Amino acid sequence: MDKKVIITIGRQFGSGGHEIGEKLAKRLGIKFYDKELLKLIAKESGLCEKVLESYDEKPTNSLLYSIVMDVYPSVMYSGPTIDQQIYQASYDTIRKLSDESCVIVGRCADYILRDCPELVSIFVHADTEFRTGRVAAEYHITDAKAKDMLAKTDKKRASYYNFQSEKKWGMASSYNLCIDSSVLGIDNSVELILDYIRRRK
Repeated sequence: MDKKVIITIGRQFGSGGHEIGEKLAKRLGIKFYDKELLKLIAKESGLCEKVLESYDEKPTNSLLYSIVMDVYPSVMYSGPTIDQQIYQASYDTIRKLSDESCVIVGRCADYILRDCPELVSIFVHADTEFRTGRVAAEYHITDAKAKDMLAKTDKKRASYYNFQSEKKWGMASSYNLCIDSSVLGIDNSVELILDYIRRRK
């Protein structure tokens, strides 16, 4: 595409945000980053990719960390915690990626890039039945287990986003555009975002 555009996608688990982002990037001929972002962060920062995966979009004010610090206060040090190091590494990598048009899924990218005039921030949500069906099919699990995954994953994503940003995960005012993929479907959601990009001032 001619004009630079940075598309960030926040998403409920199972709503198809990853697929929508991937199709958007392909239609626009720009790069797409989701899990691939972890490899880049590891390469840029020197942090272990396995460590990054274990902390990926998870709450940083963990109960375990608090307990350890209460029991062993002497191990406290003035340097940045692993959470802070990972967030800083993510921040630096995402800022670097914004030099060119791209689609970035999750990782507080919309907040990190909030001052970019080319930013289009999207949030994809869907009803529980739609998401349950997608997750159950993808992971070959029962609907009950899928619903449990939905609740736990969304809770982690919300906690991470709300902790790292000054906005609220999933709230309409936090994004440029919110889309219900269970109403539109994946392909129509892509078309709506493309139309929004074309029409925005």
